[in-house]
Amino acid sequence: MLSEQSTATVRATLPAVRAAIGEIAARFYEGLFAAHPELLRDLFNRGNQASGVQRQALAGSIAAFAGHLVERPDERPDVMLSRIAHKHASLGIAPEQYPIVHEHLFAAIAEVLGDAVTPEVAAAWDEVYWLMANALIALEKRLYAQHEAGSSGWRTWEVVGRDEETADVAAFRMRPADGGPLPDFRAGQYVSVRVTLPDGARQIRQYSLAGAPGSPERRIGVKRVRDEGSPDGEVSNHLHTHVGVGGTLEVSAPYGDLVLDDTDAPVLLASAGIGVTPMIAMLEQLALTGHRAPVTVVHADRSPADHALRADHEAYADKLADSAVHFWYERDAEGAGRSGRADLSSVPVASGTRAYLCGPLPFMRAVRAQLLGKGVAAADIHYEVFGPDLWLAQD
Repeated sequence: MLSEQSTATVRATLPAVRAAIGEIAARFYEGLFAAHPELLRDLFNRGNQASGVQRQALAGSIAAFAGHLVERPDERPDVMLSRIAHKHASLGIAPEQYPIVHEHLFAAIAEVLGDAVTPEVAAAWDEVYWLMANALIALEKRLYAQHEAGSSGWRTWEVVGRDEETADVAAFRMRPADGGPLPDFRAGQYVSVRVTLPDGARQIRQYSLAGAPGSPERRIGVKRVRDEGSPDGEVSNHLHTHVGVGGTLEVSAPYGDLVLDDTDAPVLLASAGIGVTPMIAMLEQLALTGHRAPVTVVHADRSPADHALRADHEAYADKLADSAVHFWYERDAEGAGRSGRADLSSVPVASGTRAYLCGPLPFMRAVRAQLLGKGVAAADIHYEVFGPDLWLAQD
């Protein structure tokens, strides 16, 4: 809990910090990467840095955390902290990296806000930072402890199968190269994949596990990102171009807090684009456990040809006792689904439904709003956010 004195100071200065977030973030990353170039090479997403989309992520998360502390002092933002902790654990973030971030972040704040950063203001925001950092360190320690290695659990996996799902999505099926046991996971979780690129950089990306627990293999779906003239997509393009059957990948232990609950309640699974992958894992799990309550499947995509894992979507839904499938396509929808963007206005949603969402943030916000309008409780709507938008999805 933030001290009373710091609460007043943070409340008074929060508007100025929020207004300057963009400049603070830019100065922060410039200073951090100048002092620690290895972090950009081997930890941070170079594509997101080059495009600018990640510039506000860290500073923005601290501002969001600070806003929560002053607006709801008796309620810890556990959802936000859990999401960030799982992401950090999947990257192998260590406690000793937090002081490094602190040093460069506060140097950027002082540089941008100048004389407004009095000793009192600096102390208040220092308290905010370490409240958040220590909460994350504790959560990440518990996550690491769940995996015997006490770290992110990096291991070498062999690709035993590759399926071209669409022109831009390949599904890689993997087994541990050492022949050891597969780590347990829950439907909806993801793994990090670390690749060494031609320039020596070791870049990391997260991919959802597209299959139910218990399989002798693990499967991920990788969408090729086609952004010409930018390093964005360099990992997905590397995997598509250079990794086939017999190849190996460095893969982390499974993480992620968007997981299918053990429930007898009705379930709704909504996805868009490559967000389908964790929904497939959940749908298969429901089918394997003989779920009896209604299951509603919602998916939106550019076209049927772009709909990865569509055959699995339909096959697992067909195995359920009570299921309804609703597909929307922006083009070529005739005979395959509805035309246009996902619209749940005419989709029946059973009372007591638990909903799980994965896809672009605008899609999830729109679906969430419609579900709330249909009477689904906010606490029963769960969603996964990848990339720098993670801290934005707090409502």
